[in-house]
Amino acid sequence: MNKPLRRIAIFCGVLIFALLARTNYLQYVKADELNTRKENRRVRIERYAHERGNIIVDGGKSITGSKETEDSDFKYKRVWKDGPMWAPVTGYSSQAFDASQLEKLEDGILTGNDDQLFFDRTMSMFTGDEAQGGNIVTTLNSAAQTAAFKGLGKRKGAVAALDPQTGAILALASTPSYDPSTFAGNGKADTEAWQALLKDKDKPMQNRALRETYPPGSTFKVVTAAAALENGLYTDIDADTKSPLPWRLPQSTKDLDNEGPIPCENASLRKALRYSCNTVFGKISDDLGNQKMIDEAGKFGFNKEIFTPVRSNASVYPKDNRPQNAMAGIGQASNRATPLQMAMVASAVANDGKLMQPYMVAERQAPNLDVIYTHEKEEFSRPLSAENAQKLQEMMETVVKEGTGTNAQIPGATVGGKTGTAQHGLNNSEKPYAWFISYAKTDSGSPVAVAVVVEDGNADRDDISGGGLAAPIAKAVMKAVIDSKK
Repeated sequence: MNKPLRRIAIFCGVLIFALLARTNYLQYVKADELNTRKENRRVRIERYAHERGNIIVDGGKSITGSKETEDSDFKYKRVWKDGPMWAPVTGYSSQAFDASQLEKLEDGILTGNDDQLFFDRTMSMFTGDEAQGGNIVTTLNSAAQTAAFKGLGKRKGAVAALDPQTGAILALASTPSYDPSTFAGNGKADTEAWQALLKDKDKPMQNRALRETYPPGSTFKVVTAAAALENGLYTDIDADTKSPLPWRLPQSTKDLDNEGPIPCENASLRKALRYSCNTVFGKISDDLGNQKMIDEAGKFGFNKEIFTPVRSNASVYPKDNRPQNAMAGIGQASNRATPLQMAMVASAVANDGKLMQPYMVAERQAPNLDVIYTHEKEEFSRPLSAENAQKLQEMMETVVKEGTGTNAQIPGATVGGKTGTAQHGLNNSEKPYAWFISYAKTDSGSPVAVAVVVEDGNADRDDISGGGLAAPIAKAVMKAVIDSKK
């Protein structure tokens, strides 16, 4: 080969090598970046070119679907059945505004683009079948979710229900809510619906069950009682405590008040929980000290973000001074908790001291319904011994039998609970929050633990109580779970 031809051949070889290098660089190094660029509309067109997989409850009932769009190059958009009721579980999926919660976290399975579905995608290329998304099978119980959503009604509030034996989330309701279908597309009406929700002062898109933290009020006394038992401050739940009346807050000139003329002087732990004695539990918190209270609250999940897999905000038991620690021990001051967190407290007590990791995804399914993932239950912690948990069960069951929680009684089941009316606003200037946490037991153990919080701004202040507003909702949810297992 003469010299000019050799140079041309080498030059052409370099060009081919450069082309191959560039192609591989774009396909493998830059692929993810190019695919996720907002300007790359072809990826989004492909994303909505086929029906999205579904979110399943009750082991087989779909609460989502897909609908063909009009006047858009995005062929399908997401729709929901009973959208406002299920939005706190599913989140939203919008052609214009991305996605949230399960719709976001499980997007790879639902669109069919997850690496776990590579074989299915490859086979569809050879068979010519239309691409499909996989399904997410949740732990949610539709009867419990319906009872929670209807129980809250038009009031602000939230419900979280767990299976104490597994950690499975059975209900997750938040009101007021929203319908994700109203902004699932990318048209003018979708934008208007989205903007209206963002401007709504009642914050319907806020998931109050997972993301809102409230002062837990007297429901937190269950944690304080657990701390007293676990640290050996008291061992006999029917023995008198060393709790004078009045009891003065430490480093203060103010006495801690009880709600009304109730028998709290030296009251036993059982009696103190039944009558919700602030003086007894405030003094317990002070006697134990701030660090021991932080440690016990932490075992129940406080001061940690919880992933279900949807993230739940961290509940807070604060590092604080003596008087504030005493107030935090009765669920006030800077003590803050999500409804999920307080359901975890009731769940640990019901499950003889073993707290299971909360979760709501039971299975992931391929488009052909083959199971590609099954959740394995996982222990979260042991906040208290089985012996002390059973003592707390006795105390909580007394609250429901003859204390402030009688509205939660269920014929044929044993119910334990604790009411709470949490102060709200500067110097308690706002209407309080009504709380109730509980569990139900049948012959086969405890299938459900519940936390309910109600923000009823329309109720008369004197009518707001955990036993009056929140306990009937908890009862309905627990009964729904029990009935569904018959």
